[in-house]
Amino acid sequence: MNGTTSGRGRRIVLWRHGQTAWNLERRFQGSTDIELTEAGVGQARRAARLLAGLKPDAIVASDLRRAAATAGELAAVTGLDIAYDPGLRETYAGAWQGLTHEEIVGRYGEQYAAWKRGEPVRRGGGELETEVADRAAPVVLGHAGKLPDGGTLVVVSHGGTIRTTIGRLLGLEAHHWEGLGGLSNCCWSVLGEGARGWRLLEHNAGTLPEPVLGDDD
Repeated sequence: MNGTTSGRGRRIVLWRHGQTAWNLERRFQGSTDIELTEAGVGQARRAARLLAGLKPDAIVASDLRRAAATAGELAAVTGLDIAYDPGLRETYAGAWQGLTHEEIVGRYGEQYAAWKRGEPVRRGGGELETEVADRAAPVVLGHAGKLPDGGTLVVVSHGGTIRTTIGRLLGLEAHHWEGLGGLSNCCWSVLGEGARGWRLLEHNAGTLPEPVLGDDD
């Protein structure tokens, strides 16, 4: 699903939220509503100044607090309103949520290994990655469709949701989505509109290489 593209030169910036305490503890957050740390707020503030230089036309964000607060920093420097959409929430992962990486591997090792192999897995009894893309990608495309020619949309979301959305918009088979590396906190990826659809122009941009501490590593 590449959406309707006609070479209008639009851009989509997919921006991951700032750091949370659960990121530092390597706890799987999923749809749990965790706030930013003080450092996370600082990350969002710094990144917002850079993203404001792209002169975005619109901001849409997950309604979870870590994404909403991140988006708020960009709204503060651009004066734009934020549209909130629960379709941009992180993957619901049932029993995995709140567990550390080590606990997940220890308790659900077979399931974790199958997911890493690219098999369709309901992690913790939750959503399939394709189901996340089914709900998130239309939200992104809907807001992108309202952009003027050459316009820029900033989507503030979560690592796993951003990866599945990029995979879907690029037309990649779900098995290959793992080939897109994770996003560090408050880093972003940029999709640009070409004659044949959306293209990945930048991935995990915004800083010198940082460790990826999130639900999709």
